[in-house]
Amino acid sequence: MAKSRYKNRRIFNNTEEQYEELFDERQVKSIRQYETPRMSNISLTLRKQLTEKQHPWSAGDKFWKLAAKHYKNPKYWWVIAWYNLKPTDAHCRVGDVIVVPHPINKVLKYYGY
Repeated sequence: MAKSRYKNRRIFNNTEEQYEELFDERQVKSIRQYETPRMSNISLTLRKQLTEKQHPWSAGDKFWKLAAKHYKNPKYWWVIAWYNLKPTDAHCRVGDVIVVPHPINKVLKYYGY
């Protein structure tokens, strides 16, 4: 079973004013959230130890779909996003070349799994 990427993340109560509409919809005063991780770029040394498969981004592509195809687990979508320095699918444009790092266990070890 895959380890949780949330295991070392702080949980906090978000009371930011910009979420007031959400609070009203949910009838709550705050929402509990995981802190956004601070991830460093993968070093050149590690990149040289990995195999990189290139994927030209096309209409309908999603990081989770690429993770399911390459890693057999859509939960590793964030690995591909992180490796390409594109936090979300919306940061990709048709024609962008997305690099999928292999093997996944080496990448996860670097991240602390």
